[in-house]
Amino acid sequence: MKQLTTQQKLFVSEYIRTLDGETSAKTAGYKSKNLKVLSSQLLSKDFIINEIKNQLKRQIDILNVPKGYVIQKLLQIAEFSLQEEDITDKEGNYTGKKKLRDSSAGLKALESLCKYLGFSSAEKEESEYKEAKIITISNLDDEKI
Repeated sequence: MKQLTTQQKLFVSEYIRTLDGETSAKTAGYKSKNLKVLSSQLLSKDFIINEIKNQLKRQIDILNVPKGYVIQKLLQIAEFSLQEEDITDKEGNYTGKKKLRDSSAGLKALESLCKYLGFSSAEKEESEYKEAKIITISNLDDEKI
């Protein structure tokens, strides 16, 4: 397993706290003209994602975090990552096209959410269909879980 640099460890810690890659890169001391691209590159590396998962697992184990909190964070990651943003050209002008902020992070968060909620069993999918309720962060609380 690849060792993280001190700067990468700072980035991971800040990202867990804020869920904002650009701010996390800046706080970690990265010097780049485009911190958004840099943070996206960092978040696409498996060893960074693994460290985020490991730190979150340690925090959950230590704090005995309620199920609702974990679900809420996964929903925040998915909703933030799957928001559309405008595409700009080299000069910074809007092209009129849109893209998802970070589709891979959003899909990973949704996948983790499904696993956490027990939706990943192939046997259950074949034998039984369950009605799913869509929950947004604004109406999520521990009593509804």
